[in-house]
Amino acid sequence: MPKLRTTDVYDRVAQSTGFQKRDVEKTIEALLELITNEIKGGTEVVFTGFGSFLAKPRKGRAGVNPKTMEKMAIPTVVVPKFKAGKNLKEALKETSSTPPATPPTM
Repeated sequence: MPKLRTTDVYDRVAQSTGFQKRDVEKTIEALLELITNEIKGGTEVVFTGFGSFLAKPRKGRAGVNPKTMEKMAIPTVVVPKFKAGKNLKEALKETSSTPPATPPTM
């Protein structure tokens, strides 16, 4: 699966908006920092139609160390979650109707 790297995102946003790349970089970094700080504080960050970012606790549970087979307690942790919005889901449904491109074989 191809990857879109951070610098590629900056380049594309700068090109589509006409903004300077350094301004785009500052804006995206500020947005990511805002989202991170808000979900850390327990606030759900919602982009209507696109999706929402939130933090959810994952319950602690009993586990087993596979090397030693010793039982251990896995603590409760808070993990980031993303819930896709309606518009994003619809856009992905449209692409799922066309078969994915297969990579060339050598």
